[in-house]
Amino acid sequence: RIIFMDEGRIVEEGGPQELFANPQEERTRTFLSKILVH
Repeated sequence: RIIFMDEGRIVEEGGPQELFANPQEERTRTFLSKILVH
């Protein structure tokens, strides 16, 4: 289980496949786009 937090509050949570494949929140998508290298 992954919990993504922003400024101390939970923004999104889910399993790794779910979160990396289909993030629901814009903040999560922005973060993942900066750390994932394709």
